[in-house]
Amino acid sequence: MKNTVLVIEDNEQNLYLVRFLLEKHGLCVHEARDGRLGVTMASELRPDLILLDIQLPMLDGYAVAAEIRSNPALRSTPIIAVTSYAMVGDREKALASGATDYIEKPINPSTFIDQIAKHLP
Repeated sequence: MKNTVLVIEDNEQNLYLVRFLLEKHGLCVHEARDGRLGVTMASELRPDLILLDIQLPMLDGYAVAAEIRSNPALRSTPIIAVTSYAMVGDREKALASGATDYIEKPINPSTFIDQIAKHLP
């Protein structure tokens, strides 16, 4: 059975690249283009991994991570913040909101899969 990844991202180009890389490595990809839909899809799909942008419409990534963590069924699901927020303290804020890990954009296609693979079952 393929690992399932939920990508919560509103930028078309970022979504295209991430989807391409994940599918190339045999992962099943679902996408949500706003924070509210991301929370709903996470609850319905119970993915193996969530890739989460921080700048999202409806709910920002911090609120999304906090809501996902409040769901007992998703409490241990890895959430990786994939964001252009790279100022001092942004990583800590993402982790404090419930993210498991943090990757800065722009992502490096040659290392991206290795960065997330350690969080897959």
